[in-house]
Amino acid sequence: MDFDPTLLRAFVAVKETGSFTRAAQRLHLTQSAISHQIRRLEEQVGRALLHRTTRRLTVTEDGEDFLRYAEQILSTLDAMTQRFQPSPISGVVRFGAPDNFLGERLAPLLSQFARAFPSVRMEVCVSMHVDLRAAIKAGELDLAVVMSPPEVEEGTRLRRTQLVWAAAETFEPPKGGSLPLAFFPKPCVYRQVAGAALDLAPIDWHVVFTSASPQGIRAAVLAGLAATVITREDVEPGMKIVDGRYGLRPLPSVDFSLIWSENGHTPCACRFGQLILEMPGLVAPAP
Repeated sequence: MDFDPTLLRAFVAVKETGSFTRAAQRLHLTQSAISHQIRRLEEQVGRALLHRTTRRLTVTEDGEDFLRYAEQILSTLDAMTQRFQPSPISGVVRFGAPDNFLGERLAPLLSQFARAFPSVRMEVCVSMHVDLRAAIKAGELDLAVVMSPPEVEEGTRLRRTQLVWAAAETFEPPKGGSLPLAFFPKPCVYRQVAGAALDLAPIDWHVVFTSASPQGIRAAVLAGLAATVITREDVEPGMKIVDGRYGLRPLPSVDFSLIWSENGHTPCACRFGQLILEMPGLVAPAP
C-alpha cells in the first residue's frame, strides 16, 4: 500500500505536539482537517494508531511501530526534495588552477557542483603556464588557485607543498657538460623558482625540453632526458630527488592559495569556492 506523505506528517505532528489542536497549528490546518487525515490513515492501516480520551491522547503499540517508519519515510523525502529541488542560483563561474593542484579530483569536483547547481555554467582553465594572477587582476577569472612562496600571504591558503629537483633514477648528466633541464613554458612558478635557485648555483645548464603538459614533462624526465622541478608528492616510481646533486640547490616550499577577482564574489562563484574549501583531499593545514 502507498501512504500519502500528508497523512504521515499529520500523524507525526500529532505525536510530537500531543494534541490535534497544536498539530493543526503547526501544519496551518484546521483541527477537523487533522482529525480527518488521522482517520483516513487509520482506515488505510486497518489499525488504531492513537488512543483518544477526553483528557489524554496516546500512541498505541501499533502506532509506535508505525511512527518509526513514518519518520524514516519523511526524512528520506525531505532529503530527496532538498537534493533535487531547482537551484535559484544561475550564472557563470570562471575558475583557474594549476594542473598539479586538482589532478584527478577535478572531475568529481565539477560533477558535484553541476548536480547541485545545474543552471550555472563553468569555464575552467587548468594549466601550469597560464598567468592566473594576471587573469584574476584583469577580471578574466572569478577565482583561481595560485602558487606562491610561504612568505607571500594572499587569498585563502589551501595547503603547502615542498618543491624538489627530480630526475629519472638512471639519470646522469653529461660529464663536464651543461645540465639538461625540462620546464613548462613561461610564465610558470616552477620555472621562476628554479631560475632563482639556478642563478645562485655555479653550474652550466640549458633547457632541453619544454612542454605545457605535465604528462610531457613526466615523459621527458622518466626518459632520462632532463631534470625538472616538481612537488615532493608528485615524485613517482622511476624518479629520484636530486636536491644537492649536480650543483642543484634545495628549493623552497610553496603555498596553494585561493584568490578572487575584484568582482568575482558572485553567488555561484562563492558556492564553488566553498565547495573547494570543503572537498576532502584538496585542503590541508600548513605544516
